[in-house]
Amino acid sequence: MSSYQQIVRDGMWSNNVAFVQLLGLCPLLAVTNTVVNAIGLGLATTLTLVSTNIIVSMIRNVVRPEIRIPVFVLIIASVVTAIELAMNAWFHELYKILGIFIPLIVTNCSIIARAEAFASRNTVGHSLIDGLFMGLGFTSVLILLGAMREGLGFGTLLSQAHLMFGEGARSLTIVMFEDYKGFLLAILPPGAFLGLGLLIALKNIIDKRMAASKPISIPVTATETPV
Repeated sequence: MSSYQQIVRDGMWSNNVAFVQLLGLCPLLAVTNTVVNAIGLGLATTLTLVSTNIIVSMIRNVVRPEIRIPVFVLIIASVVTAIELAMNAWFHELYKILGIFIPLIVTNCSIIARAEAFASRNTVGHSLIDGLFMGLGFTSVLILLGAMREGLGFGTLLSQAHLMFGEGARSLTIVMFEDYKGFLLAILPPGAFLGLGLLIALKNIIDKRMAASKPISIPVTATETPV
């Protein structure tokens, strides 16, 4: 069983859903043209991961192995439906912008993968932490990519923040460039692919430098002394 520290490190960095597993790329690339859209989808995905991991872990000793995958899918679909209805009620404008990508969380491979590979084999506590930090790791990539694309594409950050945080958040919008005409490629799908590729390359560079900075341990072999 993994330690909590290892679970957190895997979710946020070593086994990040977007950077390492390369799962959930369809919504990641589609809705990250602004930071607010990225936050909305990221939080919905995180809540789904946490909820489904907890439920799957609780019933892992009850469900027969032959039907576990259909049961997991049913659980995920039920949780996503509840989240979709809640977003439609309380964040209606944001819900309309995210559109089909909220119900499509059901098909996100990372969620069924965590249910099968982790939650079905670990305790509720470990499964909760795994779902939380896998979701936060995915959300962090969404936000980074959203900030990059929004900044280059529109010259702003946190545009339409009121959709997520209420009317009082309109002042949170940051205008990076005055009279900015925009960079169309950044907000189009090719810009999303290029941005994600740059972020993955940056992560790989950081990993290599961290590995190079670690001291190399040389095993010491015992030598026989003559009698």
